[in-house]
Parts: sequence; structure tokens; C-alpha cells
Amino acid sequence: MCIACNHTIHRAQHHLGWNRDFEPALVAKPGETILFECMDSSGGQIGADATLETLAALDFARINPVSGPVYIEGAMPGDVVKVTLRKFHPSGFGWTANIPGFGLLADQFKDPALHLWHYDAQSLTPALYGPGGKVPLKPFAGTIGLAPAEPGLHSIVPPRRVGGNLDIRDLSAGVTLYLPVEVEGGLFSVGDTHAAQGDGEVCGTAIESRMDVELTLDLVKGMALQSPRFTVTEPVTRHLDGAGYEVTTGIGPDLMTGAREAVMRMVDLLAADHGLSPVDAYLLCSVCGDLRISEIVDMPNWVVSFYFPRIVFA
Repeated sequence: MCIACNHTIHRAQHHLGWNRDFEPALVAKPGETILFECMDSSGGQIGADATLETLAALDFARINPVSGPVYIEGAMPGDVVKVTLRKFHPSGFGWTANIPGFGLLADQFKDPALHLWHYDAQSLTPALYGPGGKVPLKPFAGTIGLAPAEPGLHSIVPPRRVGGNLDIRDLSAGVTLYLPVEVEGGLFSVGDTHAAQGDGEVCGTAIESRMDVELTLDLVKGMALQSPRFTVTEPVTRHLDGAGYEVTTGIGPDLMTGAREAVMRMVDLLAADHGLSPVDAYLLCSVCGDLRISEIVDMPNWVVSFYFPRIVFA
């Protein structure tokens, strides 16, 4: 419960897709703090009793609901909404899945797979995975943004200039996010909350987990901004750094091919070293391993690295 919040957006006050003509769930003044009750990315379809049959029956029309929208008084095109992420209230349950046709290695992992997570919502101690794995947790909002200027309904899936499905792991508590306004009132929404994710979210899902989010919406008038930016004031990987990393690489003239090869090699390494099935290793890479562009100037070949935190199996 948020004792310092001015308003609450309840879980039922959600929408699917972005539309400048959606009726606001709330009209807020700049500087007000709001508690958003967010759903998980399945819209509640995947629960603690879910099976592969549940995954096969997933209604994709209900995927990635976001809570809102909030109309911010005074927000006009050319302004910026300043979002201060204050606190996350996790639920203690989450899921990660390989959904056929989705993910960086979709051509190699064609069968559905599902892992259900149970974690301590108060202490956020690392969540158990497979034989000996413990995944450090770091809650954040995967989808956070404003309505685009183009009329009509727009898919929630791709990220946009005004934010949306950014899936940036570092949009966690204490971070300040700046979003360019394209429509009157901005129409802010948030959802797709995660308990943990690696940079890249390579299988297409993180630890998808319902939670509530406290944040403050403020307004910066006349600030020229072409795309989202954010400020982080403390280290972002200290929950992962304790035992170092295993790193695989992909090298060649195409960044996507390099990314795929780096992840494939890490999947092989984890399967060989820790007795995981390839698909379990792939899911694990998605929730705690990081893709990095290590080198992009020494043409014709670029280097993509995949960092897997050794603390998971320490």
C-alpha cells in the first residue's frame, strides 16, 4: 500500500495497445504520485497452476495490458513527462516461457516451454531455477510510455519514440525517465512488470510478474527530446556482479547474426556445464544474461558478447 500516493489506478483500469483517443482513467496534476496496479504480460492468463496447455491456449489479443492512461494537466506536444520510479510491490509469482515463433532463437526452439517462479516478495532473495540455479531479482516495468500522435489503435509490442515496450532492465526503483509528449495530456500508461530480465530478453520473456508500481509524474515544458532517456544514480549490475561472468561472443559483419551466435554459444555452455536442457538454458539466458555490443568500429566485423553472471550457480 502506498501511503504517500495521491491516486490509485486499479488493475481493471487497463488497456491493450496505444490510442490517443482512449478516455483517461485519471486526470493528474504535475508532481502527483500515483500507485499503478499492473497486470503481468499475459493479462492474468498464466497463473501458478499453468501448464504447457495453458501456454498453447494463450489469447494473444490480451497480451501486454498497461494500466492507465493518465492525462497530465498542462502537457502538450513539445513538452516532456518526467517519470520518477519510486517503488515496486512484487507479487511473489512469475513465469518465463518460450513461445513458438517468438524470440531471438525462434528457429531453433520451436516447441513451447514454461517455467513458473515463486519468490519472496519482501526480501527478493534469488529465485530458484533448475539444479542449483539462483537468479538475482530486480523489479522493473517493461512497458512504460505515452500515446503516439498518429490516430488509431497501435500495437503494444514495438517500442516507440514516446516509449512503450522498452524492456529496459534498468528502469527500476530510483530511476528518472523522460518521455517526449506527442498528444495533449501525454496519456501515460505502465505495465508488463518483471521480477528480473537480462539485457536483450533473448527468448522474448523475462520473469513476467504482476506487481504494483509507485511513480511520480511531472512535466518539463519546452524540453527538446527526440526519444526516451533516463537517469540512473547508482550501479545497475551489483546484484549480478559478485562472482564475475562467463562470456561468449559472436563475430562477423552482421550484428543480429553476432547476437544469435553469442547466445547460442552460451546456451551450449550452460547446458554442458550445469546439466540444463538447451531450452532451460535459453530461458535462463533471457532472465539474467546480458547482450552487449563490444566492438562496432573495426569493420568489416563487429563483436557481440553475451555475459552470464556466475553468481547464479555460485
